[in-house]
Amino acid sequence: MQKKIIEHFINITKLPHCSENAEALFDYLVNFAKEQGYEVQSDESKNILIKKGSPKLALQAHYDMVCMGKAPNIETYVEDGWMYAKKSSLGADNGMAIAMMMTLMEQGKELEFVLTSDEEIGLIGATAISLELTSSYMLNIDFEDEGVVCIGCAGGADLLAEQRLYTSEAYEYNYELTVSGLAGGHSGVEIHKNIPNAIKVLAEYLSDKEVLVASCHGGERRNSIPTAMTMKLSSTKPLIGNDLIQVRELNEPLEVYESDEFLNLLVKFKHGVNSYNEEFDLPDTSINLALVSVENGVAKIECSSRAMSEEGLEEINENYFKLFEKYNFSTAIEYKYPSWKPEVNAFTSLINDAMIKEYGESKYEAIHAGLECGVLLERYPNMKFASIGPTIVSPHSIHEKVKLDSVGKIFRVVEEVMAKL
Repeated sequence: MQKKIIEHFINITKLPHCSENAEALFDYLVNFAKEQGYEVQSDESKNILIKKGSPKLALQAHYDMVCMGKAPNIETYVEDGWMYAKKSSLGADNGMAIAMMMTLMEQGKELEFVLTSDEEIGLIGATAISLELTSSYMLNIDFEDEGVVCIGCAGGADLLAEQRLYTSEAYEYNYELTVSGLAGGHSGVEIHKNIPNAIKVLAEYLSDKEVLVASCHGGERRNSIPTAMTMKLSSTKPLIGNDLIQVRELNEPLEVYESDEFLNLLVKFKHGVNSYNEEFDLPDTSINLALVSVENGVAKIECSSRAMSEEGLEEINENYFKLFEKYNFSTAIEYKYPSWKPEVNAFTSLINDAMIKEYGESKYEAIHAGLECGVLLERYPNMKFASIGPTIVSPHSIHEKVKLDSVGKIFRVVEEVMAKL
């Protein structure tokens, strides 16, 4: 069955489905489900409900992906049992789950399939879902570590800050500075790995230098650790690059701005883990300095905060709003979503038994990332939730890869859960 799942996944990679631009995959999935004899509904947010019979179980995944590198032009290849994409994100998050569902549809299984939109940019589809479900249980297939039953996740929010800069007269030396090619990674599950952040790299390089910023752009996505940053600036002294920073002298005149507050804020910004959760052995609160820009005299900063509790999320958001305000930035918040409080119950125990049958062992975990379970639990409070998935490494980056034999194993776990229910 694994071969069929992989075939479906490769077909999915050929259809553009970046967040906010997944119409091609939406149409493909709707038509595919109808061809298999399923009822299909969708709502205004482009969430899809696919259903047959009177099922007890709903399988859930999102159908958008984080497009990095050359994506959505994805060229897959396999090496040592892992699938990769050439110079792009792969979209195994969450395309492999969609491929599993398509395989189950071909088998005519009586299930509800819930496919949500724009998960990767703030769980937007799940937050606005207006589909009526009848199942008692929902199994999310967006976890990224096989042999584990996920029973909780972080909540999060996107924090925005903005400041109007004042024009100034340029200094003697004009440069373009570039940081590029850093590893990047997932701003939740990899935030504790101390992956270099391109924005921080450049800000810290400039921390002891007298410069005026003309323009800059750093980062790729709010939920990705930044891999690149480019800045044009004017300096009182000659600048010399290093292993991470390329320096190119400019002969062109620059319109520059007083930017001490902007640069000092970037230096003081504590990117990464802010506190640790000993109970679940994972970050408790964290923040990703995700995107910065200076264009036409306006400095903008976008970051994503995460916490394993509502109280933790409120605290970290408040702390960073105070930091922004200290440096005279106006602030706003977008796409706030709730955490999912860990719970072991009869449903999670059933899944745990299925994991033990497949792997010989199993464990419960929570995850420092936003799964849609917390949002959907608010919409469907009488349902029981859990999350599982194949092993996926470095999602949201060009280094994303999926362990192929884990796909077949997790599919067998899903089949066992279906049989028990």
